[in-house]
This record gives sequence, structure tokens and C-alpha cells, in this order.
Amino acid sequence: MPQSRLSLETRGQGLYEFTSEAAAFVADHALEEGLLTLFVRHTSCSLLIQENADPDVKRDLSAYFARLAPPADDPSMSYLIHRLEGPDDMPAHIKSALTQVSLSVPVSQGRLMLGTWQGVYLFEHRDHPHSREVILHLSA
Repeated sequence: MPQSRLSLETRGQGLYEFTSEAAAFVADHALEEGLLTLFVRHTSCSLLIQENADPDVKRDLSAYFARLAPPADDPSMSYLIHRLEGPDDMPAHIKSALTQVSLSVPVSQGRLMLGTWQGVYLFEHRDHPHSREVILHLSA
């Protein structure tokens, strides 16, 4: 079955939509019915299917996760031990653990079966830019 690696460049924390790249991968392989599996090969970012119409959704999600797991140098996070890679690293691992590193999207009539307002996103949890790798795998 077809498989590919997609490299996504981030500019720091936030949601980065890559629906069109995933849809193009499916279209390139002319699979009528099946399943697209996406897997991110990192421990400080995650994958989401989320609304792609109103940018306030992305801002609110980012704000919520910032409150849920603030930087390690925030007094509320004084219990954290892992701090070798900076104050954003352990909170990024927490955010990744609470979300998903893989997604499955049905394919029908050669297209992703996403809802009208759904998009596929990489959710970057680190402050600085990173190059992230997502594996795309099609199965019948």
C-alpha cells in the first residue's frame, strides 16, 4: 500500500493545516475506498482534526492548551523535573500526551471523508520553529 513522508515546517506553537497535502496524497494514488492513516514522528507535537473555517477556533485551542500546561518556569509547574530542553519542552510532551499522534480518515470515492468544516492539522507544542515529519499511509 502507498506510503509517504510529509515534512512540515512550523514557526512555533500553533496549528498548521495540511489537509490539501493529505488530500493530494490520496488523489495521487487513485484509491476509491480505504483508509488514510497519519502518524507524526515526534513527542512534542500532535495531530488534530479540527474546524478550519473560523480562525478563532485555532486561537482558542492554543490559549486553552497554554493555560492547561504553561511553561515549566511558571510557578504552577514547579513539580516538573524534565527541564533539559527548555521551559516549553515538558509542557509540549504533556500536550502531546493529551491529544493524538495518529489519525485515521476514511476515503470514499477517492476523497477524504472529512466534514464540511474539518481540516487536518499538525499541532506544534514547542515555542521555536521545527521541521516535523508526518507519515501518510493508505490502505484498502
